[in-house]
Amino acid sequence: MRPPERQEAEEERQPATMSQIARRLKVSESTVSRALAGSPLVKAETREKVEALARELGFSVNLNAQRLKRRRSQTIEVVIPVEEYGRQHMSDPFFLDMIGALADALTDAGYDMLLSKRTPWAVDAEGRPRPNPLLSGRADGVIIIGQGRDQSQLRAFAAQHRQVVVWGDPEVAGDYLLVGVDNRAGGRTATEHLLSRSRRRLAFLGDPKEPEISQRCEGYKDALRAAGMPVEADLIVPARFDAVYALETITAFLGKADPIDGIVAATDVIAMTAITALQQAGLSVPGDVAVTGYDDIHSARSASPPLTTITQRIAEGGQALVATLLGAIEGGPARSRVIEPELIVRVSSG
Repeated sequence: MRPPERQEAEEERQPATMSQIARRLKVSESTVSRALAGSPLVKAETREKVEALARELGFSVNLNAQRLKRRRSQTIEVVIPVEEYGRQHMSDPFFLDMIGALADALTDAGYDMLLSKRTPWAVDAEGRPRPNPLLSGRADGVIIIGQGRDQSQLRAFAAQHRQVVVWGDPEVAGDYLLVGVDNRAGGRTATEHLLSRSRRRLAFLGDPKEPEISQRCEGYKDALRAAGMPVEADLIVPARFDAVYALETITAFLGKADPIDGIVAATDVIAMTAITALQQAGLSVPGDVAVTGYDDIHSARSASPPLTTITQRIAEGGQALVATLLGAIEGGPARSRVIEPELIVRVSSG
């Protein structure tokens, strides 16, 4: 048997290996592999030690070899199921911010991202089912952004596959892993903020048929009732996500409704569109009408005026989605997570 000193000397002359790192740190090779892949199953302290020794030894992961050995693609499919009736596009600023957050988190974990706007259960024009990304080996897991109006197919797909995580609303979630914001609390907080600014006739802009928007609208109603104020159906305006369609709807509403002094918008895009419509109608923001949004997209800060909004903590949400999914892939405990919304006060609310 070779003396330890001689063995270490020989190892130093050879390319570093995963087993060498494992021996030095007295951990298993699987722990080293998971640590270098950014697995959430490895403690942060252990991962830092593995990464530090790997850098010291000049070790780099051969991704192709690792994929073959683990029979994994090291790819996660991110699905943004854009639905025609909502008029929301892949270019929606919220989606772009979320895609960026997911890309950063997946890259840090050693995964590639495959982006799709078709759900795994979608069919083509001829009724043929789309190849299942999990069964075909194209992806190791799926992150779905949004629950959609009809959740039956989502629930069925998630029931068949453990490696699925959904971004959506916890109040309307099915039996699947979910990361999302308490939208009802967010809608309530935004409305309470405008009420605290002495605004008394508040409109809600957003389509309650969408699951997450529905909960934001319920929060709006909760705050009005708690303040002893009536919920007026005429002040709930089903504005779509798309700015062009939203502008038409909001302009028509302003033209026929009794004067309002506050708007609780379901998204930042709808809020900024409402500000445009108000200004075109000769009304000032926040002088005549105070406005709040929802999402805290990047452009909310540079809007004119800067937009008060509810942040969904998109960067944190992206990290949580990835960590939850990788935990499920690795077979560890995976739990849904609810992120608390936060009010970001800027100029638009007065």
